[in-house]
Amino acid sequence: MALSARLELRVGQSLVMTPQLMQAIKLLQLSNLDLVAYVEAELEKNPLLERAEPAPEPAVDGEAPVAAPAAERDAEAGDWLGDELDSSRTAIEERLGTEMENVFPDDKGPEVRHADAASDPMTSSWSNVGSGGRDEDDYNLEAFVSADLSLADHLSNQLALAVETPQQRLIGQMLIDAVDEAGYLTVTTADVADRLGADPAEVERILGLIQAFEPSGVAARNLAECLAIQLRDQNRFDPAMQALVGHLDLLARRDFQALKRICGVDDEDLADMVAEIRRLNPKPGLAYGFAPVQALVPDVMVRAGPDGGWLVELNTETLPKVLVNQSYYARVSKTAKTETDKTFLADAMQTATWLTRALDQRARTILKVATEIVRQQDAFFALGVQYLRPLNLKTIADAISMHESTVSRVTSNKSMATSRGIFEMKYFFTSAIASSEGGESHSAEAVRFRIKQMIDQEDAADILSDDAIMDKLRESGIDIARRTVAKYREALRIPSSVQRRREKQAMAAS
Repeated sequence: MALSARLELRVGQSLVMTPQLMQAIKLLQLSNLDLVAYVEAELEKNPLLERAEPAPEPAVDGEAPVAAPAAERDAEAGDWLGDELDSSRTAIEERLGTEMENVFPDDKGPEVRHADAASDPMTSSWSNVGSGGRDEDDYNLEAFVSADLSLADHLSNQLALAVETPQQRLIGQMLIDAVDEAGYLTVTTADVADRLGADPAEVERILGLIQAFEPSGVAARNLAECLAIQLRDQNRFDPAMQALVGHLDLLARRDFQALKRICGVDDEDLADMVAEIRRLNPKPGLAYGFAPVQALVPDVMVRAGPDGGWLVELNTETLPKVLVNQSYYARVSKTAKTETDKTFLADAMQTATWLTRALDQRARTILKVATEIVRQQDAFFALGVQYLRPLNLKTIADAISMHESTVSRVTSNKSMATSRGIFEMKYFFTSAIASSEGGESHSAEAVRFRIKQMIDQEDAADILSDDAIMDKLRESGIDIARRTVAKYREALRIPSSVQRRREKQAMAAS
């Protein structure tokens, strides 16, 4: 059979991910801050995009203010610029009834100012010094306010005064660079010595020097060393405290009997030592150069409606508003002569049109998904967390005729403001726990809330074990295993029943 090349025409359909479609999908999962940054970048690149200006405030009587006609404005200007206004110095002095030096002491003619400057050599030489060649209106006190000092800068400033040789400064700077934001050393001295080809003993000595810097406890390799450094600075690192710091695992488990035996102290001394440990700072580096806390701005607002339902609306403050300047495009396109200019304008117009449509579609999709979430979790908004229903992406996707991946992107990095607080949209999607009575399943988040309530309300003489919590939940119709109870308890950062009993007994004894 002979092989030959030939041309064929075939008609077929296939799904093609165009760049615009890929970008629109990306816009769905952006947070409001990332979206604003993206739109700002597009505004800088695309001359056909412009920000939508807010509507003017209406007048008191409900009518929009109307600008005065041009003729009236010219007439008003003529009143000020008319011939009857004599702006001569003599006329002004006659109207004011005094000399101008009394009213405007600095208002002198140019010849007077030059004469004064010439007669005063100090003034002529230093008249412009102090403002940096700028007007006095440009003086900005905020320019003299220093920025927040970072931990690395603070340690480097102390290192410059503590070491003498460049070799010591190099070792110290590498150790400082390896200190994380909490103040802990993230590398070993052996690694630093090997990287620099330095003596390990010298690296240890420089590390000990840095550990004496402020803040106390910085450059420690673990929590025990951090606490020990702070206790040494306070002259409280005696043998009993040293034994306590060496057994922090027992302190975390509230095993006070073992700690008393190891430290050789009684109940009162141990309580004082534990209180002193709690007053120390486990993360000394966080006091320097921390980033300001950003307020969480919700994307969706949910409030009770007058008919007993819920009103779901977008937070317009998080939505960037852009418009396509059609008039500018029509004016500029007439002057485009070359193919390059025409292609650039066509691409800019296409991109601008697509962006406005993508932003509108994104807003509609978020509102659609949020409305369905509120409908599915109506009991949560009305009664509380214990009535949160099991919910997954497929349920929302089927209800609004969308794909699960689209719902997942919409709910990522988005938050919802409700009467019970601000929640991430992902919060409302929880797994289901079967009912022991064969009824409706329970939400995992609601079960965690019940476990926390039980432990908060337990009596010091009757601490609930994981088995006891499991039995109580099954009595209320929740089919749950003991290991699941333990997993939820650990996720809530609640210690075990043994640790809770020891802690409450110690509190009762004190």
